[in-house]
Amino acid sequence: MPCPEISIKTGKKEFDDFIPQIKKFLEKDYLDVVIDSQKIRGYRSPDAKSIWIRDHSDIMRGFKYFEQDMKSTVQHFADTQAANGRIFDYFTVFPEKLPSERENWTKYVRVPVEADVEYRFVNAAYLAWQATGDDTWVKKLLPSLERALNYTLTHPWRWDEKTQLVKRPYTIDTWDFAYTAGSHDWLQFQIDDNTFWGIMHGDNSGFYQAFLRLSKLYDHFDEKGKAGYWAEKAQLLKDQAQKVCWNGSFFTHFVKLTPVTIDGVDEASQLSMSNPMDINRGMATHEMAVSIIKEYQKRKETSGSFAEWFSIHPAFPDNIFGDELLVPGAYINGGIYPLVGGELAKAALDHGFEEYGIDILKQYYKLVSETGETFLWYFPDGSASSIETSTSPDATPTDGWGSSAMLYALVEGLAGIEDTFKLYQKAKISPRWTAAGVSEAQVDVSYASSETGIGYTYLLKNDSLELIVTALNSDLDFHVLLPKNKSCKNVTAGKKNVSFSVSTCENSNYVDFTSTVQEQKQIVIHF
Repeated sequence: MPCPEISIKTGKKEFDDFIPQIKKFLEKDYLDVVIDSQKIRGYRSPDAKSIWIRDHSDIMRGFKYFEQDMKSTVQHFADTQAANGRIFDYFTVFPEKLPSERENWTKYVRVPVEADVEYRFVNAAYLAWQATGDDTWVKKLLPSLERALNYTLTHPWRWDEKTQLVKRPYTIDTWDFAYTAGSHDWLQFQIDDNTFWGIMHGDNSGFYQAFLRLSKLYDHFDEKGKAGYWAEKAQLLKDQAQKVCWNGSFFTHFVKLTPVTIDGVDEASQLSMSNPMDINRGMATHEMAVSIIKEYQKRKETSGSFAEWFSIHPAFPDNIFGDELLVPGAYINGGIYPLVGGELAKAALDHGFEEYGIDILKQYYKLVSETGETFLWYFPDGSASSIETSTSPDATPTDGWGSSAMLYALVEGLAGIEDTFKLYQKAKISPRWTAAGVSEAQVDVSYASSETGIGYTYLLKNDSLELIVTALNSDLDFHVLLPKNKSCKNVTAGKKNVSFSVSTCENSNYVDFTSTVQEQKQIVIHF
């Protein structure tokens, strides 16, 4: 059965042209390098000509639909793993600090203050396996994935025994330089005797997700003991993070282990960028998710910013991290990130704020379609970042990190096609088109590396909602948003009645049922 390329057709430009626009960005974001005679393709950071595991692993959520090579970068990070399990942050073969640096060495870097690298490595491997279905490859990788996670659980720089949580120096959320109270004369990437330690929620939600994914892989290979071990680790981490980091409204930016006071900012009110990610990774309960989303909506109304996709809000005072460019509203100190917007849109779509999530997608499409450009971050007044206003050596106008997050929200949130195993052999189908005012849609998604996919046509009528689903022997969980003021009388799949339930998510009602599709099946929800 031929597998169509990824596309969405609704008759509305903001949805139909979204995927082609993101594809254009991603086509300019890859780097091809040769190291030790091996060809490697990775997706670059928008602010540096290098392959960072953090950018690459998140951008995978976008390029998995277009890219044949899903494994070479992941394999290279595995091949260069330290004996203790530590993973490099990035590698490059390009001079980085022109004009002072001219050498095209092969360079590997680990930023010591970073605590998130190992979970991103595990998640990248998992996404590569999902898209390729390559059991042989990922099974050989399992010891490397486990070493990476055990490194974090045992290394004194990464693990706090008292809280039983992942720790890090006092950085701005997941970023890579630390507060030093003036003891260092520029950005501080090292750990030393003056380091201020604490717990950052986003590290822990990332490891929670990675633990679960490793558990799922072990279960797939029938290693039940290890599967159970990592599932238990995940639950313990989640419980502790909720206990230690939740402040009643959102996850506290930095729970201090080393006492320190920063003048000029109410740290307790700082909303940092990993909060929507905590939702999408599953660390937040639904009630927590609702509280976080409402907090973003409140700040959208009160902040005066063109968008509420803050790296952190409120920002830190001028220059306290050692660089005069880090003024409030710039870069990671309060800049506006499409990466955050995409995560927030996905969280909103999943938790009963469908129209809010759709509004974010529309705002981003308008932003990028007017210029054909997208940047890693923007100032709150809407002006784009640049080399001159950032601490980074580059500022490409084709940011894959944020654009992939937005594509993730569109495909897995609004169109609602989410692979829950590999090669769409199991998937969740959650179309939310009625919230977007769309009554007819054609949606196709597929992995370029394996040419496997799934799709549906969506037709909303007065008395029914019809889905014609195309898949190759897939077990599907349906979670279909009902139009307002409509109730479900019965559901048929292939003209046979199927059992269903109706669930409520805030003010939204969904019809839930399961069905197996071998090639094509007509699903009808009768009102």
